[in-house]
Amino acid sequence: MAVLIWYPKCSTCQKAKKKLEALGVEVETRSIVEQTPTVEELRRWMAMGDLTLKQLYNVSGNLYKELNMKERRLQMSEDEQLVLLSEHGMLLKRPLLIGRANVLVGYREAAYEAFAEKEK
Repeated sequence: MAVLIWYPKCSTCQKAKKKLEALGVEVETRSIVEQTPTVEELRRWMAMGDLTLKQLYNVSGNLYKELNMKERRLQMSEDEQLVLLSEHGMLLKRPLLIGRANVLVGYREAAYEAFAEKEK
Protein backbone atom coordinates (compact mmCIF):
# COMPACT_ATOMS: atom_id res chain seq x y z
CA MET A 1 0.00 0.00 0.00
CA ALA A 2 1.27 3.45 -0.92
CA VAL A 3 1.27 6.36 1.52
CA LEU A 4 0.13 9.81 0.43
CA ILE A 5 1.37 12.55 2.72
CA TRP A 6 -0.88 15.48 2.01
CA TYR A 7 -2.58 18.60 3.24
CA PRO A 8 -6.30 17.78 2.90
CA LYS A 9 -7.27 21.39 2.13
CA CYS A 10 -4.81 21.62 -0.77
CA SER A 11 -6.48 21.32 -4.18
CA THR A 12 -3.36 19.76 -5.73
CA CYS A 13 -3.29 17.12 -2.98
CA GLN A 14 -6.97 16.40 -3.55
CA LYS A 15 -6.32 16.02 -7.28
CA ALA A 16 -3.43 13.63 -6.56
CA LYS A 17 -5.60 11.47 -4.31
CA LYS A 18 -8.37 11.29 -6.92
CA LYS A 19 -5.83 10.30 -9.58
CA LEU A 20 -4.49 7.49 -7.40
CA GLU A 21 -8.03 6.24 -6.77
CA ALA A 22 -8.76 6.35 -10.52
CA LEU A 23 -5.57 4.37 -11.17
CA GLY A 24 -6.60 1.76 -8.58
CA VAL A 25 -3.68 2.44 -6.26
CA GLU A 26 -4.48 1.50 -2.68
CA VAL A 27 -3.34 4.46 -0.62
CA GLU A 28 -3.20 5.43 3.03
CA THR A 29 -3.37 9.18 3.63
CA ARG A 30 -1.41 10.99 6.28
CA SER A 31 -1.73 14.67 7.16
CA ILE A 32 1.46 16.63 6.60
CA VAL A 33 0.54 18.84 9.58
CA GLU A 34 -0.81 16.32 12.09
CA GLN A 35 1.64 13.51 11.32
CA THR A 36 4.74 15.32 10.12
CA PRO A 37 7.40 12.93 8.80
CA THR A 38 10.30 12.12 11.10
CA VAL A 39 13.92 12.89 10.30
CA GLU A 40 14.50 9.16 9.73
CA GLU A 41 11.58 8.93 7.31
CA LEU A 42 12.80 11.97 5.38
CA ARG A 43 16.30 10.48 5.09
CA ARG A 44 14.91 7.13 3.91
CA TRP A 45 12.63 8.79 1.34
CA MET A 46 15.44 10.96 0.02
CA ALA A 47 17.48 7.81 -0.61
CA MET A 48 14.55 5.89 -2.13
CA GLY A 49 13.59 8.72 -4.45
CA ASP A 50 17.14 9.91 -5.15
CA LEU A 51 16.01 13.31 -3.88
CA THR A 52 18.01 16.30 -2.79
CA LEU A 53 17.14 18.19 0.35
CA LYS A 54 16.17 21.20 -1.76
CA GLN A 55 13.51 19.11 -3.54
CA LEU A 56 11.71 18.54 -0.22
CA TYR A 57 11.02 22.24 0.35
CA ASN A 58 7.74 23.92 -0.51
CA VAL A 59 9.50 26.98 -1.89
CA SER A 60 6.23 28.71 -2.79
CA GLY A 61 4.75 28.26 0.68
CA ASN A 62 4.09 31.09 3.10
CA LEU A 63 6.11 29.51 5.93
CA TYR A 64 9.15 29.07 3.65
CA LYS A 65 8.99 32.78 2.84
CA GLU A 66 8.23 33.90 6.41
CA LEU A 67 11.23 32.00 7.77
CA ASN A 68 13.44 33.29 4.92
CA MET A 69 14.41 29.71 4.15
CA LYS A 70 15.89 30.58 0.76
CA GLU A 71 18.79 32.24 2.57
CA ARG A 72 18.57 30.52 5.93
CA ARG A 73 18.85 26.95 4.65
CA LEU A 74 22.19 27.77 3.03
CA GLN A 75 23.59 28.40 6.51
CA MET A 76 22.16 25.18 7.99
CA SER A 77 23.53 21.65 8.00
CA GLU A 78 21.54 18.82 6.45
CA ASP A 79 20.68 17.53 9.93
CA GLU A 80 19.41 20.95 11.03
CA GLN A 81 17.27 21.24 7.91
CA LEU A 82 15.80 17.76 8.34
CA VAL A 83 14.89 18.54 11.94
CA LEU A 84 13.20 21.76 10.85
CA LEU A 85 11.27 19.95 8.09
CA SER A 86 10.19 17.27 10.56
CA GLU A 87 8.88 19.93 12.94
CA HIS A 88 7.08 22.06 10.34
CA GLY A 89 5.14 19.99 7.82
CA MET A 90 4.10 23.05 5.85
CA LEU A 91 7.74 23.53 4.82
CA LEU A 92 7.52 20.26 2.89
CA LYS A 93 6.55 20.16 -0.76
CA ARG A 94 3.35 18.24 -1.13
CA PRO A 95 1.99 15.80 -1.78
CA LEU A 96 4.60 13.18 -1.03
CA LEU A 97 3.80 9.75 -2.45
CA ILE A 98 5.69 6.83 -0.99
CA GLY A 99 5.54 3.40 -2.55
CA ARG A 100 7.43 0.16 -2.08
CA ALA A 101 10.55 1.42 -3.84
CA ASN A 102 9.73 4.87 -5.13
CA VAL A 103 9.02 8.34 -3.76
CA LEU A 104 7.43 11.23 -5.63
CA VAL A 105 7.39 14.82 -4.43
CA GLY A 106 4.72 17.10 -5.84
CA TYR A 107 2.03 16.11 -8.33
CA ARG A 108 2.64 15.34 -11.96
CA GLU A 109 0.00 13.23 -13.68
CA ALA A 110 2.42 11.23 -15.86
CA ALA A 111 4.65 10.45 -12.88
CA TYR A 112 1.62 9.19 -10.93
CA GLU A 113 0.65 6.94 -13.84
CA ALA A 114 4.16 5.47 -13.99
CA PHE A 115 4.11 5.06 -10.19
CA ALA A 116 0.82 3.12 -10.41
CA GLU A 117 2.32 0.74 -12.97
CA LYS A 118 5.31 0.02 -10.71
CA GLU A 119 3.09 -0.55 -7.67
CA LYS A 120 0.88 -3.18 -9.36
